[in-house]
Amino acid sequence: MQDDILALALEVSRITSEKISLIESIMRQTRLLALNARIEAGRAGASGAAFGVVAHEMGSVSANITEVAQDLRAAVQANVARIETVGAEMMTAFRGARLQDIALNAVEIIDRNLYERSCDVRWWATDSAVVQALEVPSQASAAYAIGRLATILRAYTVYLDLWVVDAAGRVVANGRPQAYPGAAGTDVSGQAWFRDAMATRDGDQYVVADVETAPALGGAPVATYAAAIRAGGQPHGRPIGALGIFFDWAPQAATVVGGVGLSDEEKGRARALLLDGGGRVIAASDGRGVLAETYALKSEGRPRGFYVEDGRLVAYALTPGYETYAGLGWRGVIEYRLGEAREAPAANMAAA
Repeated sequence: MQDDILALALEVSRITSEKISLIESIMRQTRLLALNARIEAGRAGASGAAFGVVAHEMGSVSANITEVAQDLRAAVQANVARIETVGAEMMTAFRGARLQDIALNAVEIIDRNLYERSCDVRWWATDSAVVQALEVPSQASAAYAIGRLATILRAYTVYLDLWVVDAAGRVVANGRPQAYPGAAGTDVSGQAWFRDAMATRDGDQYVVADVETAPALGGAPVATYAAAIRAGGQPHGRPIGALGIFFDWAPQAATVVGGVGLSDEEKGRARALLLDGGGRVIAASDGRGVLAETYALKSEGRPRGFYVEDGRLVAYALTPGYETYAGLGWRGVIEYRLGEAREAPAANMAAA
């Protein structure tokens, strides 16, 4: 709608300018004819005097019409310029508000997905095969746990692997030993997700780590969730180890940022991003800067908003969390290149 209004204003300006130019051209011809008429009236002497008066008046009328046309041109140009400015500001505000809604939708989608991961890890940490692998450690109990984890992985394809870790921080079973043979026996006692899981108060708690590459999983980027495995599988049992589950981040995140609701024209100009709490790019629709770039977002503490800078319209939204998952302070961002577009610069604006 805003694009149509601005295009209409420009078309009115173009047509008006053409018509005024035509009027000015006609008036120039009229003044020339009036001048010639006065010359001929002068040659005719007394008999041409009356015609000379008419010719003089024609010249005066022509001059007046030309002056009116020039005033009209100036007025139209000034008002069309104002319409262009207001229209451009409307376009920026409209597009900015829309893109910040899309940014919010992107981060909400990923957080709803990750909320389910927080449910998974707490549930599977109570699985009898997982608990038995730590309470009755043996090759048989480890094999049983491996089989159980493999069954889960066949149903939950969003995970790269699931690890059962004993209280000393040693991986005793993983669900994909063929794909990741180096996982078993790995010492994770120094990793924050393990330590934090062991420190949780009860079975309702879990921990989550920001997206990082996992060397033991082929260097793939993962979002790691963990929960304590407790004695007897009871919510208030003592921690006897931890379950770590590794969300296959790259394909899931790529689906989210690649599927944002942009038009084909916008997709050619836009970059959709997910940022972690420190502003690090953890997903990008163009694949650039993932886990390497820190994005200089100028949110000024606002949870949602947009601004224009260096020919870019940047819209952003902070995760609101989902259900019991508070989120990690991630943001969705849509960066739109203005290029030849007529959007006007705008100050940093927050959502209403």
